[in-house]
Amino acid sequence: MTSTTQFEKDLLESLKFSFIHNQFAQNQSHAPKLLINQDETKRYVLLDLQEELTKATSFYFSVAFVTQSGIALIKSQLSDLNDRGVRGKILISPYLDFNDPLAMKELLKLKNVEVRLAPETLQLHSKVYLIDQGMRQVLITGSSNLTGNALKKNYEWNIKLTSTEYGDLILASKTEFFRIWDQSTLLTNEVIERYSQKRKTRIFIEVEESAKSSYVTRLEPNKMQVSALTALEQKRLLGEKKSLVISATGTGKTYLAAFDVRNYKPDRFLFLVHREQILEKAIESFQEVIGFEDGQAVIYKPELDVSKIPYLFATVQTLSRNEHLNRFAADYFDYILIDEVHKAGASSYKKILEHFDPEFLLGMTATPERTDGQNIYELFDYQVAYEIRLQEALDNDLLCPFIYYGVTDIQVDGELLDDTADFNRLISSARLKHLIEKINYYGYSGEQVKGLVFCSRKDEAKELARLFTEHGWPSQSLDGDDSQATRYQAVKDLEEGRLFYLFTVDIFNEGIDIPSVNQVVMLRNTQSSIVFVQQLGRGLRKHSEKEFVTIIDFIGNYKNNYLIPIALFGDQSMNKENYCREVRDAAAIKGLTTVNFEAIAQKQIFEAITNTNLSSMAMLRNSFKDLENRLGRIPRMIDFLKNNQVDPLIFFENNSFCAYYQVISKFSTEALHFSDDEARILEFLTFEILDGKRPHELYLLEVLVERGFISRDEFVQLLSSKGVSTDPAVIGSMERILSLVFLKQSERKRFGTAALLQVSESEYSLSPTFRESLNDWNFKREFIDILQVGLEKSTSYPDLLTIGQRYTRRDALKFLNFEKDNTPQNIGGYVIDDYSNSCPIFVTYHKDDDISDTIKYEDEFLSESTMRWYSKNNRSFKSRDVSKILDSDENDLRLEMFVKKDDSEKGEFYYLGPVRVIPGSAKEVQRENGKLVSMIFELVNSVEPSLYRYITEK
Repeated sequence: MTSTTQFEKDLLESLKFSFIHNQFAQNQSHAPKLLINQDETKRYVLLDLQEELTKATSFYFSVAFVTQSGIALIKSQLSDLNDRGVRGKILISPYLDFNDPLAMKELLKLKNVEVRLAPETLQLHSKVYLIDQGMRQVLITGSSNLTGNALKKNYEWNIKLTSTEYGDLILASKTEFFRIWDQSTLLTNEVIERYSQKRKTRIFIEVEESAKSSYVTRLEPNKMQVSALTALEQKRLLGEKKSLVISATGTGKTYLAAFDVRNYKPDRFLFLVHREQILEKAIESFQEVIGFEDGQAVIYKPELDVSKIPYLFATVQTLSRNEHLNRFAADYFDYILIDEVHKAGASSYKKILEHFDPEFLLGMTATPERTDGQNIYELFDYQVAYEIRLQEALDNDLLCPFIYYGVTDIQVDGELLDDTADFNRLISSARLKHLIEKINYYGYSGEQVKGLVFCSRKDEAKELARLFTEHGWPSQSLDGDDSQATRYQAVKDLEEGRLFYLFTVDIFNEGIDIPSVNQVVMLRNTQSSIVFVQQLGRGLRKHSEKEFVTIIDFIGNYKNNYLIPIALFGDQSMNKENYCREVRDAAAIKGLTTVNFEAIAQKQIFEAITNTNLSSMAMLRNSFKDLENRLGRIPRMIDFLKNNQVDPLIFFENNSFCAYYQVISKFSTEALHFSDDEARILEFLTFEILDGKRPHELYLLEVLVERGFISRDEFVQLLSSKGVSTDPAVIGSMERILSLVFLKQSERKRFGTAALLQVSESEYSLSPTFRESLNDWNFKREFIDILQVGLEKSTSYPDLLTIGQRYTRRDALKFLNFEKDNTPQNIGGYVIDDYSNSCPIFVTYHKDDDISDTIKYEDEFLSESTMRWYSKNNRSFKSRDVSKILDSDENDLRLEMFVKKDDSEKGEFYYLGPVRVIPGSAKEVQRENGKLVSMIFELVNSVEPSLYRYITEK
């Protein structure tokens, strides 16, 4: 059976499912698919378009309208295709003069794409994406043009159809595409200029008409500010005198403060910050909101008489001096605001805070986390009135969306730029050429680039600024040695178009506001996720001249690349699988904001995630202390989940700890001690149920700790009400777990054999030892914490085995209802269990080079829904295990597929679902080291495309 025949067979089954009856659900891998944009389910038209492009051998788009954002969303995929020599054609329309000449010019940057403009008389209004993948052809058509809104934001309705290369629909579509293509004009700068001149006349008339109805609106708080203002007022009503607001850069913290001051109406107000240039802008913002007269607000100067000034703005450096501080009584100000309050751990801030006693003290920051041990939360009595981080701010349209490109840095002799790169490599002609090509290719939104470039060292910034200027991009370098006046003038020159780029080192991470910035370039190793977000945030202010900001991150061979997903996705879990999943599915973010990685850059991040120890004792201690600082108490495991901090499971990786009471004893002043029995119970429950992969044990223990017992019938009803399986085999497995019967010998030595659960014919109850231990308040607190975490994490596992989630061999045996656990050596690549009549199949897709040839099987995916698989060595059709697998349809043997990319993923495999043997595909294969049997498995559920690509790519 050839792969072509198998593809056609799969396609026919998919079409039966879609067009005849959905009971034909055996294979849906090529079924027609409705494509919409839906934030709740993270469904976007863009995702399918990007995914299909990654497999293209050529492509043909016919779209009426294009925008800069629409083109930007697929640029990294087109770049990867260009690297592979894949070319395409795009047909656009002059219909209604909708297309912006700037977007048309972006199309000319696509080296591997030929673009034509359809005849004006045709009024082309099509939205068709034809993607040639060789034998497989894909057609996407419907309502989505090549615009950012159509691909990610608007409610759109498209259909994706799959065909062979000989399908009549595909052939007819290509014929029609080329019929119009042959009538169309090649897009050039000259063609764009003629189009632009014609378009300007119409737009001028429209602008003149719209200007007649213009009006001015009163400044009002946005959605975030309304919520924060309500929360601040609530804190004051509860008698709190201090509070923190944590708000992402660009969300309007200064305006929020002004609105709150307007509501509070203080007689005397003090605004404190660390830089004077921030004060001038702050006064302007406060005056816009409050409407005070000129002269009622001033920047503090020693020679000024401020006794009659209601609004005083000062730098910390000035006011903290004794001669200035002593001019004011402790209660002089009713309301004090400290901006950029994460710096308040410094002695100058503390000196001011110790001097004053205002009616209300407000601290505002985007990043309260500190790396110097200072606890900012403590300074504000652990009162956080409101918090909105980067992702939430983007989701609420408070910031300018960004399109991020993780771009491969220069390679020399096949090696990427790394941490040890010398200066000459950083400013070499080869790197300069590479930087200019990538920066120009990925572009920016708007008429002219206004870019910030973050460099790793001063000499690099100076030399690159000089070289960029020589190449026609006027640039200037800035660092900590430059005066405030120099910085101010440079920013002004950038805003007014005299400069294209500012190259900076160790400045502009914060405290600078340049809303017109439309491109941020990162040329340095990521040392901190906080700094990364601060630098990215320089471009997130909204501005009328940009639809989005372009972030271009040049990624070399840096060990800290694992920080990139932490920064981009705001994920503090330290869970490697979370980070890999986020990088794989990077575009699945609400709104226009999109994260893209070039293939090599993505590989570098995966390698960094794999090679980094995210559960080192130092990292665990920092995570614990950070949350302890925020809460003002010792955190429980559930606190980490509620506050989106480190995944509690990370504490127990690498056998760092066996139970959370050990974490508390290690990292805090509280030492917890338990009896041997109590310690074993806590360690067993941490080992067995904390991950929440099956909820049955959790539901039973939850009810038993409340009531002491429950009848079997009532428990089945409870499970049914929770919407989980009531299969007797599953319930029997649960009983063996809590009775410790399932444990293998080594686990029995560790946890003992005393059952936690007593099982009778009619009811469940806790064992006497367990029940007595619950009388100890500390033990019960630890136990409840385990339950709460397990139940919270169980929401990620809606099925007994959830496709796409990771499981160990032990997990697979447990959830397939094996009677007892087994050692990995006895399982190997698969094991047939007569008790459960099941056979989990474990595949390590990329084997280590030094692995023994006797077990180095050549299992490989033939497609997202089929895999060629090999039995163990010294097997034939007559072997018991092979014959049972081949006859699995007749004997109802349950075949379940688990795959991991390579051994760097340790013992966890992605569950890909049930499989069946394709009839007639089995063959006996003779190898030098013996005979084995190969066969082709068909997956009931096709592998999710990004996961498939992740597993199969080396």
